[in-house]
Amino acid sequence: MIILLICFESNSQVTAKEDSITLRKIFDTALLEGMSYDWLDDLSNEIGSRLSGSYGAEQAVLYTQEKLNELGLDKVWLQPVMVPRWTRGVKEYAYIETAPGESTTTNVCALGGSVPTPYGGLKAEVVEVNGIEELAALGREKIEGKIVFYNRPMQANLINTFKAYGGCVGQRWAGAKEAANYGAVGVIVRSMTLSKDDFPHTGSMSYGDLDDHLKIPACAISTNGANYLSNTLKLQPKLKFYFNQSCKTHPDVQSYNVIGEIKGNVYPNKYILVGGHLDSWDLGDGSHDDGAGCVQSMEVLRILKKINYQPRYSIRVVLFMNEENGLRGGRKYAAEADKKNEEHIFALESDAGGFTPRGFSFDTNDEYFNTIKNWESLFEPYLIHQFYRGGSGADIGPLKKEGIILSGLRPDNQRYFDHHHSDNDTFDAINKRELELGGAAMTGLIYMIDKYID
Repeated sequence: MIILLICFESNSQVTAKEDSITLRKIFDTALLEGMSYDWLDDLSNEIGSRLSGSYGAEQAVLYTQEKLNELGLDKVWLQPVMVPRWTRGVKEYAYIETAPGESTTTNVCALGGSVPTPYGGLKAEVVEVNGIEELAALGREKIEGKIVFYNRPMQANLINTFKAYGGCVGQRWAGAKEAANYGAVGVIVRSMTLSKDDFPHTGSMSYGDLDDHLKIPACAISTNGANYLSNTLKLQPKLKFYFNQSCKTHPDVQSYNVIGEIKGNVYPNKYILVGGHLDSWDLGDGSHDDGAGCVQSMEVLRILKKINYQPRYSIRVVLFMNEENGLRGGRKYAAEADKKNEEHIFALESDAGGFTPRGFSFDTNDEYFNTIKNWESLFEPYLIHQFYRGGSGADIGPLKKEGIILSGLRPDNQRYFDHHHSDNDTFDAINKRELELGGAAMTGLIYMIDKYID
């Protein structure tokens, strides 16, 4: 018994050393000869914003397909998916009018999916609320004919900024629908960021089942603008707000998920997936959201090829289309996988920016999580060892079923919402080393999953 125990411990030590050496090779490859930064430079600066249904999205599909083909993967293909097409039109304009002829301009942007203002713009008195739940207390009498100003800020004392975002994003998503039910003529929403700046942040909204003639225009206002409007309302509650936006919803158009695959040499019909979403909002160039996640995912397969790793499972990179305003790409991929009876054992998504990676969150059962938790020490030398239970990613969510492990890369999130959905989500906000560390961490996790999860 003692001899067997010594042999087991010795074998474990040898295996751990082998894994440590492989992880070192992965990180060396990413940091010394990585491609993710150059790919993102092209996506951001040569192609630019990639809103679903746009020319930029079309060019991004062709570009990433070409780059995946250059990696010498076993298979690269495009998966057709119909996506919504919404255009912003000319730049929005807004001002706060405190008296006839006395006004202060402020920065706004239309929320994704909003209807336009009437021709010539919309001007009305403003009623400020701290969330949707306050509408009922005010009632139609105090809201009808006015613009509802949702001014709930992200909760600054929450260390996890995604929790702070989740605590107030509902006013952006459903604020127009709920305000319209009380006769409001428009909606202004405080931007979802902890920064005090002049950048309005867009994002998806929904009218639910409202008839077209009841839909009202909705815009986001910068945090500086929101603070100024709120303070001015306290002094002059009868002030008026004017905004003009010419956005438009068009018929759906065809786009694609971009997919590349390395065939497994033991379980070729079982799949490990790594991905991000190729579309972005039309403000900025989508470098952090989610160009970073796409190039990191591509880098995973490049690194595995570069170090001549032969996976047991087939490993796919999927660049999803239409996460921002519909999730059509994620749903289409899951539907096709289900239709073909494809078995996925693991899916990893990077959609939290290209900042310094801290670890991973996992949506799985106790048995799998306890196994994975034991790997933290291998990632500790790279300071990427926070392995915890939690959500994964929107695009891989539709794959969820018994037996599959879902995971999300978790970078430091303190700066993410400074750039999220805004004009300043640009390539100059990307740090090359942080981006490459994220790609290496993802590759390392994929390697461990492929080797040990059955």
